[in-house]
Amino acid sequence: MKTKMVSPSILASDFCHLERDIQMLNSSQCDWIHLDVMDGVFVPNVSFGFPVMQAVARVASKPLDVHLMMVYPEKFLHNIKAIGAHSVSVHQEACPHLHRVIGQIKEAGMKAGVALNPATPLYTLEEIICDVDMVMLMSVNPGFGGQRFIPQSIDKTRRLRRMIEESGSHALIEIDGGVSRANAAELYDAGADILVAGSAIFNASDPQAEIEVLKS
Repeated sequence: MKTKMVSPSILASDFCHLERDIQMLNSSQCDWIHLDVMDGVFVPNVSFGFPVMQAVARVASKPLDVHLMMVYPEKFLHNIKAIGAHSVSVHQEACPHLHRVIGQIKEAGMKAGVALNPATPLYTLEEIICDVDMVMLMSVNPGFGGQRFIPQSIDKTRRLRRMIEESGSHALIEIDGGVSRANAAELYDAGADILVAGSAIFNASDPQAEIEVLKS
């Protein structure tokens, strides 16, 4: 039976009590900890940089799942490697030399993922699908937390699963944006392996229990 994974996004955590929230995730059933890095260029928002990521890395006991919503992500791969990140996802739309960047991530010893915006078609992955460890489908337009889930993402997940199976790729499917208990089961059924959730977890009265719900 396929493992259901949850990667909570700390973008929705309480940054005044970040260590407390990371320790909560450490003791939860979550699989990874998701770090959304925004540059204010590729997306219309800025999140946090390496001082915050380094602080998270000192406390976190779960693998760090880094999502770079930025232009020229390859310039920062050595910084991400230095904090001990498990995986790095870069955007297809931000990388004109995507194959090279995926190779650089792998050479640094990290899992390599490619992210697609909601309006970006799956066929843009045809030449790279067998080279990546993960495909992240954005189920909201990237840049802000707390957005409404785009329903078409479920069918897109189903079609991506078919593409992966037909190509012989071993890539995992990660879904990011508007994920909650209302759509988790449908996404897993459609072929998702990993669900990224921020507001649904950190706004819950019992975040650890919410993680268990998302995994079940």
